[in-house]
Amino acid sequence: MSQTVDRALSILPLLAEGPANLEQVSVRLGVHKSTALRLLRTLHEHGMVYRQADQRYRLGARLFALAQQAAENLDVREIAHPHLVALNEACGHTVHLAVLEESEVLYIDKVESRYPVRMYSRIGKPVAITVAAVAKLLLADLPAPERRALAEKLDYPRYTPRSTPDAAAFLAELATVRAQGWATDLGGHEESINCVGAPVRGTDGHVVAAMSLSAPNVVVTADELLTLLPLVRRTADAISREYSGTAPAPSAIDPAQEA
Repeated sequence: MSQTVDRALSILPLLAEGPANLEQVSVRLGVHKSTALRLLRTLHEHGMVYRQADQRYRLGARLFALAQQAAENLDVREIAHPHLVALNEACGHTVHLAVLEESEVLYIDKVESRYPVRMYSRIGKPVAITVAAVAKLLLADLPAPERRALAEKLDYPRYTPRSTPDAAAFLAELATVRAQGWATDLGGHEESINCVGAPVRGTDGHVVAAMSLSAPNVVVTADELLTLLPLVRRTADAISREYSGTAPAPSAIDPAQEA
């Protein structure tokens, strides 16, 4: 990276701490005031910094607009898919990715199991919101008032004897999921199907999607599936890092190598 570009970019995290005057910028960069002023003027012309009436500089609105635009254009499915495929190749079970949209949790990606006995699900289909692991992860991240309001208006079908019975039990489970950072559905929707899931987080730490690994009892028991939870969590963390831009984008992180 050229020295000029490096110095200009170094100004942005400085101003993220708060407004600074020319002298403060020059001292932090270790350059003459004239150099600092030239850099600030260039950034100002592009809307990256703004000069206040008190002669101090702060981050400009254009920078925030670009950040927002970049966030809106991120496709979590596109980023996650290679990781979901790698997880599926490592263990063979069905992998799902889901998001929350207007009080519904929808599957937006699926990698099918390689085993003959499979679970029924499809992309675009709402999940059983009161029992599914991905739903618990997405709803657990909501602010407490929103969680309570949503829980109180939901129906609680008894899919199986292990289904969540009511709003109080659901809220208690969401609190547990929020604290531990992972979720399960052990026979809550279908007695023969178990599932473990982990959250995908954005730059602000909030959950933007949830992924899960599902398998029928005839393939693996619930206890055997739970041993794969660390693998699921590492995969979700890898997707989060790539989605939030905190790590270089890999072709795909191979869960088999990380297990």
